[in-house]
Amino acid sequence: MKSLRGQFLVASPAIMDPNFRRAVILIGHHDKDGALGVVINRLAGASIAEAAPPVAEMVGDGALHVGGPVMPQAVVIVAEFKRPKDAAIIAFDNIGVLATDTPADQVEERTSRVRAYAGHAGWSAGQLDAELESEDWIIAPADAETVFAEEVDDIWASVLGALSGSYELLARMPDDPSLN
Repeated sequence: MKSLRGQFLVASPAIMDPNFRRAVILIGHHDKDGALGVVINRLAGASIAEAAPPVAEMVGDGALHVGGPVMPQAVVIVAEFKRPKDAAIIAFDNIGVLATDTPADQVEERTSRVRAYAGHAGWSAGQLDAELESEDWIIAPADAETVFAEEVDDIWASVLGALSGSYELLARMPDDPSLN
């Protein structure tokens, strides 16, 4: 099994589950025991200050994102770290997860960019591998600019389009092809 840590999982058009329909997930951890990631292209419809005031004290206010259906009451902070050793988990390069015990007054000095996610996506041992075998997910290289993109609604099509070939056709596919 090859770890997918630091990769994007892009939902295939066959995924109809509303939690993952057209989702792009940054994988932060993947091994024989399971996988963990955050959906990077879903807005929660609330600000960080409205939904999680203590988190806003740490990272400032801004849009809260939906990281996935697992533990939606918990907030995961994905950050670009000035020093990767300051991260609890590194997904790739200097992009990773902020430790929950990071003192609020040190977040700004340790990070360049941050994004808050309510919940995360998770898979038990072998579950993600089975979904990959069923072609539910498309693997794509992750990059910091996509993780922190302002227009999250465009991420699914953008990541697929960058893969070229038949994926470019998928990227242009309307959300509901029956309306075409």
